[in-house]
Amino acid sequence: MDMTKGNSFKQIIAFTIPLILGNVFQLTYNMVDSIVIGHFAGSEALASVGTSDPIMSLIILGVSGMCIGAGVLMSEFFGSGQIEKLREEMRTLTFMGIVFSAVVLIFGLFFSRQILIWIKAPASILSMATIYLRIIFMGMPFTVLYNIYSSGLRSIGNSTTPLKYLAISSVMNMVLDVLFIYFFHLNVLGAALATVLAEAFSAILCILYTEKNIEYLRFDWKNLSINKDLVNQTLSYGFFSALQQAAQPIGKLFIQGTVNSLGVASIAAFNAVGKIEDIGLVPGRTIANAATTFIAQNKGAQKKERMEKGYRQAMFMEVVTGIVISMSLFFFRNPLMSLFTKDQNIISEGAIYFSIMFVAYMISNFSNGQQGYFRGVGLMKTTFLGTLTQITIRACTTFILVPMIGIKGIGFACMIGWLCQISWQFPYRAYIYKKYYKA
Repeated sequence: MDMTKGNSFKQIIAFTIPLILGNVFQLTYNMVDSIVIGHFAGSEALASVGTSDPIMSLIILGVSGMCIGAGVLMSEFFGSGQIEKLREEMRTLTFMGIVFSAVVLIFGLFFSRQILIWIKAPASILSMATIYLRIIFMGMPFTVLYNIYSSGLRSIGNSTTPLKYLAISSVMNMVLDVLFIYFFHLNVLGAALATVLAEAFSAILCILYTEKNIEYLRFDWKNLSINKDLVNQTLSYGFFSALQQAAQPIGKLFIQGTVNSLGVASIAAFNAVGKIEDIGLVPGRTIANAATTFIAQNKGAQKKERMEKGYRQAMFMEVVTGIVISMSLFFFRNPLMSLFTKDQNIISEGAIYFSIMFVAYMISNFSNGQQGYFRGVGLMKTTFLGTLTQITIRACTTFILVPMIGIKGIGFACMIGWLCQISWQFPYRAYIYKKYYKA
């Protein structure tokens, strides 16, 4: 999809819908794990998956952050017609990704248990959580390759193909979850194996499709190498984007440590609300990603007025979806929690959280729109500082409030963090517009 011409509103919507569905399918990997484990393996197994998730989120979001940054660069190349540079960037990013995944895999296999001890995982779930985490680390090469190829496809306006393969692998994950956990009684080992096999399947399908059909992104794997000039550009775009993506789960690790002090019931509840919340936040984050691609392509084509128009349309979508998601999570909080467990204590804890948090999701969507704009114009450091502001204040406030008022403190901390982020990013966006686009 060439976003430098045509109806911008329709293009953003057409690009966003597959991204939303794709992100939902991505999140269902771990969500289905939690639902099946919660019902068939018990609260301790559910808590072991929950306490492991922030660790893997840290790594995966760091990878996706680098790919998002590289995707912005590739969108600029595509928008400006520099196809050979686009292809070279894809080759360079793949080489970097393979090296990175090998390092992370080795590190994860040796240090999974120690990391869990650092975040104060309860002794009763430490062994199960270690098993789960080590198996998930073994799937890291597939996670990296899928992110690289899906970013490449999205940079040229193709958000549909990654969705199709995620949908297939998501169904595969659900079937394997039931098979391994319910029938074979493999507990968290089965959940981890199902996730890795499904991720491998989606990555392989995405690579095969690209090699066969997308000449813009095709390169010779036998001559896999890096372009030194593009490495510097990739790192300049991807470094702060990776830091921005990683800052959130790093903060959540500190938050998880605070929650762990409340006991297994609160850990399980926090795991469940996190899965629901992740899906609830998908539309806002996805609209922001669509705006990033739209703005980056038009930046490459030097169409400033079209960039601004796309930003305003994306912000309108953010506000509308924020209201819808907030109301949905508030009114359906109890049924949603019941998907994960029959334990009324866990359901009650989660319902209390959503009773406070529903207002915050509208604020989150607004902040996502700002972040999408800054990424699109290449201000990666600004997106990082925005997320750093939000998660630092959120983690510190959680540390203060949770010992006083329990899980409710996490909800209040989220609202305070997001408000602090938009308090400076919104006026800064106005300053950028005045300085660069009205001149």
